[in-house]
Amino acid sequence: MELVLVLVVVVVVVALVFDFTNGFHDASNAIATSVSTRALTPGVAVALAAVCNLAGAFLGTGVAETIGDGIIDVGMGADALQLILVALVGAVSWQLITWWRGLPSSSSHALIGALAGVGLVAEATVHWGVVLDKVVVPMLVSPVAGFLVAYLAMLGVLWAFRRSDPAPTHRRFRLAQTVSASAMALGHGLQDAQKTMGVIVLALVAGGYHDGDDFSIPWWVKVSAAVTISAGTYAGGWRIMRTLGRRIIHLDPARGFTAEAVSSAVLYVAALGFHAPVSTTQTISAAITGVGATKRASAVRWGVARSMVLAWVLTPPAAACLAVGLHLLVSRLA
Repeated sequence: MELVLVLVVVVVVVALVFDFTNGFHDASNAIATSVSTRALTPGVAVALAAVCNLAGAFLGTGVAETIGDGIIDVGMGADALQLILVALVGAVSWQLITWWRGLPSSSSHALIGALAGVGLVAEATVHWGVVLDKVVVPMLVSPVAGFLVAYLAMLGVLWAFRRSDPAPTHRRFRLAQTVSASAMALGHGLQDAQKTMGVIVLALVAGGYHDGDDFSIPWWVKVSAAVTISAGTYAGGWRIMRTLGRRIIHLDPARGFTAEAVSSAVLYVAALGFHAPVSTTQTISAAITGVGATKRASAVRWGVARSMVLAWVLTPPAAACLAVGLHLLVSRLA
């Protein structure tokens, strides 16, 4: 029992480390466009994103239930907690690698890939139907929807303001970006903080400290996950911010506002409507590409976009391989 308790505590700590890295890795999702258009200064943008991430974490629990109760059944005891732990370490490792390289990969898919990978190798029960419906399909649909809706929405904005004076119109959209960036940060908190909540409750169930038939989120789990992702967001993610804010395309305030508004809407629909853990990184990146394509196709740096897509595709198997390798190493040493 002492070993199980120690493992539960370690898993909770590592889950919060994942939450923190998620915050600084994905801080750019909410603020890169606003900073690149000079709607907000970096300091104000990061502080705003941190506060909204904190608030967004309390908006629902559907995504947490999918992660903690729908992806994998690890069982109970020390072995089950070990699987959760190596999955978290694998996901954190991949996040740090992509952060160092400045690649906006998906924290969500890193975690899910790592959980599914170790579950498959350890012969745990992986709910592949849920993975398909709640992970794979949204992973494919959300960036496509983000691109297409952002493209069409931007065409509508261009038509609506076609006779407006550019200078005052840009000023208005800069002000509007305060709202759209806040909405994006709320959506990030709604999506990503819940993933950590789900993993922590999964560990509590495996350790016998929570009823597996009642997947409610304890208040202390909600608060700790919300505060941690907010702190990680405040720590910033400047490497990835440069990729999203400037390397794909140079954004003007109207395009920045449209990209943020569309991507935040996709996040809310996925979380509240389908309980699907979609990637905030994929959604905002696709929306930025969509609004950029309304200038002209050559305005988008498609080479950068291809690198990002490659990182998205590699994330689940790469995180799974890291987690599986660690699991095999620990099993051999045990």
